[in-house]
Amino acid sequence: MESMSYPIINEIVVKSDAELSAAQAHGMATGMLCINEQTQSDTWLAEFFLHGAEVDNNDLATLEDLFEITQSQLTSDDFDFDLLLPSDDEALLSEQVEALSYWCQGFLMGISFAHDSSEWSKEATEILKDIVEFTKLDTEAEGEEDESDFMEISEYIRSAVLLLRSEINTIDERPKTQG
Repeated sequence: MESMSYPIINEIVVKSDAELSAAQAHGMATGMLCINEQTQSDTWLAEFFLHGAEVDNNDLATLEDLFEITQSQLTSDDFDFDLLLPSDDEALLSEQVEALSYWCQGFLMGISFAHDSSEWSKEATEILKDIVEFTKLDTEAEGEEDESDFMEISEYIRSAVLLLRSEINTIDERPKTQG
């Protein structure tokens, strides 16, 4: 993710005792933005730091930047949206898998804040079911096969999020019928 690194965001999260991981926080922001691309960073930050400590202005600005970058990437036609996860230089594969699982939890929290999924297509509902399953990933991952699986799941989630965002916004733009 351009100009945002997992260690920087994670340090802010740990320091603030927000009860979330950096991956969960980014997942939550992404879920909230998928539902409503007009969501403001202060809405996300209020949920993010519900039980956390005060955050200094520099850290707050960094988190707001993360939110704005995420918002920009989600609405871009360049498909450059990416998940905020530790890189293989920064973490063991098992830690990356755990972060991916946390990201999915955060995404589901973000989605749940703002939307009734009863109007969603079968495909969108299946995507959400998949993401729920990804919250249960086995973190005992190692070796090339597990690394390949991790990359495949990450790419699936990245693509699925963009598809879901597109579909949700299409549903929300449909004219409402009056009875």
